[in-house]
Amino acid sequence: MVIIMGLRKQLENRIFDMEKVARAFDIEPFDIYFLGGAACILGQYTERATRDFDFMDLNYPSGLGRVFVQLRDFDMLEYESTIVSPKYKKRAIKSDKFEYLNVYLLSPEDIIVSKIIRLEQKDIEDIDKLMETADKELVNQIIEEVLSRNDLYESKRDLFIKKLQQFKEKYNV
Repeated sequence: MVIIMGLRKQLENRIFDMEKVARAFDIEPFDIYFLGGAACILGQYTERATRDFDFMDLNYPSGLGRVFVQLRDFDMLEYESTIVSPKYKKRAIKSDKFEYLNVYLLSPEDIIVSKIIRLEQKDIEDIDKLMETADKELVNQIIEEVLSRNDLYESKRDLFIKKLQQFKEKYNV
């Protein structure tokens, strides 16, 4: 628990550094939507250690690179290749820790669905923990929203559908 608190503090400090750089270069505040392990740690959804940040690419201008580099290890995920619902922003939770940037964490249910495509051991561990408090009806709704997307890469859709059966059987969803 102490290790995770220290890790959460480290992740928060990287975002605070982003805010400092954005202010120093007179960059207007912008939205950022985190998912994956960092969102789980920042939102206190799970306690698995991770140091990388995954966030949605909102077609950021190239000038924000000097801000994003503060995260050190990150993946900017393009919408068309990421298993997220078109409604993920509506459910995202705005962090009140940050004063300059608009930092959002995807909901636990959206994170669960985003992890179905891989179902590797670390993803299963995260999903196990997230499912303890998740709204299963909402998880199913998000799955349907993802399946209704016309802009998802076909290869990603196919892999998601392939893993979906395994997910539904394991979690009785």
